[in-house]
Amino acid sequence: MADPTPVIDDLCAESDELDRLVAELKPEQWALATPAPRWTVAHQIAHLAWTDHSSLLAVTDQDAFAREVEKALTEPGDFVDNGAEEGAAKPPAQLLADWRSGREALADALRAAPAGARFPWYGPPMSAASMASARLMETWAHGQDVADALGVVRTPTGRLRHVVRLGVRTRDFAFGVHGLPVPFEEFRVELTAPSGDLWTYGPEDADQRLTGPALDFCLLVTQRAHRADLALRAEGPDADRWLDVAQAFAGPPGAGRAPKEAGE
Repeated sequence: MADPTPVIDDLCAESDELDRLVAELKPEQWALATPAPRWTVAHQIAHLAWTDHSSLLAVTDQDAFAREVEKALTEPGDFVDNGAEEGAAKPPAQLLADWRSGREALADALRAAPAGARFPWYGPPMSAASMASARLMETWAHGQDVADALGVVRTPTGRLRHVVRLGVRTRDFAFGVHGLPVPFEEFRVELTAPSGDLWTYGPEDADQRLTGPALDFCLLVTQRAHRADLALRAEGPDADRWLDVAQAFAGPPGAGRAPKEAGE
């Protein structure tokens, strides 16, 4: 049974890094538009706070979480946006305090979870480690939106390994949610980590291969950049198609980002 402590620690570190990015923002900066349509910096943080709260319910109060799922089914197109809108309407100081307290409570609950426990979610049930990985992926991805809005270039860290793992593990889901046949064969994935190490997945002799920087792969699977703007190389038609449909997050296919115009 995998010890969830390392990924929970990394989740906390990822959240702290984003916290430092927004902690001293002026009110007008909270209202800056991010690359996500109609979402400001405040919407991004509000979404993280809302999802942390849902995760906490899944871990500590499964009856209450079941009611949240029922609510989501009654308003499938607006449920996530409504949660972000509600939080974004709060004064920035209150929103920041709510996000901080919520993510701390979730981390404590995940650390206290019994070994082997699995928790309900909007998709398949998740272990404590899987839930922490998913929260880290979302925190990193929405943090990227915030950084883009503020014109900040973040330094990638080894925490990207968790995002990479999710991106690799969700390959079949990405094909399926786009209505495409799932490739039968495993792919070889070779990615250069921020440290310069090589992160590898899949058989060495696989015909379908994907190589490039780990940062670019994370931007791809979280749909924070278009494949045309990334230094990823695919060998084989299925691996090439993966670059068009990859997504590490649950739910319907995302719209993704448009490619940058020449000269940007």
